[in-house]
Amino acid sequence: MTVHFDREIYFDAVRGPLFGGSMTEGQVVGQEAILLRFETAPSAPTDLRHLAYALATTKHETANSMLPIEEYGKGAGYEYGLPDPETGQTYYGRGFVQLTWRDNYARATRELDLSGDDDLEWHAHRALDPYIAADIMFIGMTLGWFRPPNTLPLYFNDTADDPYGARDIINGDKHIVPSWSGGLTIGKMIAQYHAQFLDALITSSKTKSVIKIDLKLPAGVTIEITVNGEPL
Repeated sequence: MTVHFDREIYFDAVRGPLFGGSMTEGQVVGQEAILLRFETAPSAPTDLRHLAYALATTKHETANSMLPIEEYGKGAGYEYGLPDPETGQTYYGRGFVQLTWRDNYARATRELDLSGDDDLEWHAHRALDPYIAADIMFIGMTLGWFRPPNTLPLYFNDTADDPYGARDIINGDKHIVPSWSGGLTIGKMIAQYHAQFLDALITSSKTKSVIKIDLKLPAGVTIEITVNGEPL
């Protein structure tokens, strides 16, 4: 059983409450990448609350752009902001959530089975590709790459539903009240985004059952299949 989302219903549902009534092309592109990877990638979670929290985190971490971004200052003042002597790459933060340090770029390459021009250790800028960034976000938040042992399954499971506490997966700033937040803590802001994204996902989701049949036929034998009265 897989989950797919009706894009028209989904984007209509998020446009008003989350994006002030209209969205840029970039906001649509970024969300499309995240939705598609959830629908198709083996590394993606299956709980809609996990997807909603990934979208909510993206909205906050990318300053509402919904596109992968580079770390402000590109690692200036940090060791990871210096070019690596072997690869020539600089491993400052990139993505929907910030991937930093060479070891983590190499780990993401291994975990996602990337190679060639997509090898992040040797082509760090590829972490800005929305589809690669979505995979990194899903697997990283699921396995606890960013602030172990905090993971999506820890905060969203059969007995827990904690979008406020889930901020600890990425950053320990959930209690901070930014000057521009209208008095809300970062944790509460992202929890509100999460609730709105989750409503949109539930409204637009549809499940699809896939039946796989493997037949070995003797020579000279053919088979005809109809699905809902139509030849396959």
